[in-house]
Amino acid sequence: MSDGDRGPAMTTTAVGLCLLPAELLQEIFFRLALPDLFRLRSVSRDLGSLVSGGDFRRLYNLRSGRGGGWLFVYKKRPPRDSVLRGFNDRSGRWFHIPVAGILAPAVPPGEDLYFLAASGGLFLFASNGRRELLVVNLATRAVRRIPPSPLGPRGTSSWRRAGLKLVADPYGADRFRFLFAEMVGNRPVLFEYSSDVDAWRAIQASEGATGGGSVGGRDVCLNLVHIGGESVVLSCAGKGGGRDERPPPVAHRPRFPEGFQGGPPVGMTTSDRFHVYGDGNVAVVRSAAADVAGGGGSSATTRARVVTSVQLLGLSEIGSEWELTSTAPAAVVEEALRRRPYGVMMGCVVEREGVVGIVLMSNCRGSWGLAWLSYHRAQRKWACVPVPDCGTKGLNMAGIALSSTFSRSLWPSLCSSSSSSPSEQAD
Repeated sequence: MSDGDRGPAMTTTAVGLCLLPAELLQEIFFRLALPDLFRLRSVSRDLGSLVSGGDFRRLYNLRSGRGGGWLFVYKKRPPRDSVLRGFNDRSGRWFHIPVAGILAPAVPPGEDLYFLAASGGLFLFASNGRRELLVVNLATRAVRRIPPSPLGPRGTSSWRRAGLKLVADPYGADRFRFLFAEMVGNRPVLFEYSSDVDAWRAIQASEGATGGGSVGGRDVCLNLVHIGGESVVLSCAGKGGGRDERPPPVAHRPRFPEGFQGGPPVGMTTSDRFHVYGDGNVAVVRSAAADVAGGGGSSATTRARVVTSVQLLGLSEIGSEWELTSTAPAAVVEEALRRRPYGVMMGCVVEREGVVGIVLMSNCRGSWGLAWLSYHRAQRKWACVPVPDCGTKGLNMAGIALSSTFSRSLWPSLCSSSSSSPSEQAD
């Protein structure tokens, strides 16, 4: 919002809002995305004081942790033109997340970046040319280079997987852990980077189901290997304890129930089923063949697929089986995907506070589509989050991620009068 937009009408509206009861104002503001609260602060000092108060922040964070979420998409264009956009399910809008200006001094011209993960106000990128990891901190507007892992420098293709996790510390703006799992010598190993010590450590996982281990609700689950009807999933402590106090990771080897075997991890036109893994869950996406008419007046058709069903599976209590959690109602699948044909599809699955988010990104003849479904475990309820187009035509997509903790880490910026908005423009 520019200064020229703040005329008498805006002033009158702000004064009128200030006359409303504080309880009603809070209920209104709870429904706003954090970038909108930044703008609100610039409209009125009194309203800004209300949303910056400790009670409002605590209640806002509590509500945002129950199903509120952000979808981030990194659109790769020519160097210096790439953009990260965030969609908030509360506001139903896309926001421009200003990471490009923060990255510019740290990334040489022409470097190829891929967006891997988000947590809090932290965004993880992998560079292909320099083969390094970069973390952008939106609150401090700084870039941290992560030293090479014990496995050595890696290109972006080695990082495009479900078996990694960025975990921001809610009590420190620049504290985080980065976790990923690999099979080393046919044994599952957890690699953990801690920003506190700026160093890695490698921990061999113990066996789970055969050793009596169980999967805890607060564990971080890293989906590692999926071959035929078998998988390897690592669970490790998500919170609590110091770096050397957390228990070692546990490897689980769940098997799929009959009828779910196979299924590649990436959806192609040749497969009627594919799997999307994340946080100890599997979204099984089934499809049927479809013919797509050629564009530009051409009568030629292209073979594609249309999603027909989405099923969610999760780990059993001891991690020995994949168990069917729920099947999305046909109406929800129809609302989310609108029978949109695809040639290639990818996605991500994230769970937080008992809500599983499933995002599917499809491409058919250069046309991209986004679908966001969610499953609330306690309510046993599926929902569709309508996602408007964010200018995906001609998009060179370079990473997607889901996060429900983006807003929390930016409160210090919101409460600082010298900070700028995390979104200088809304799409």
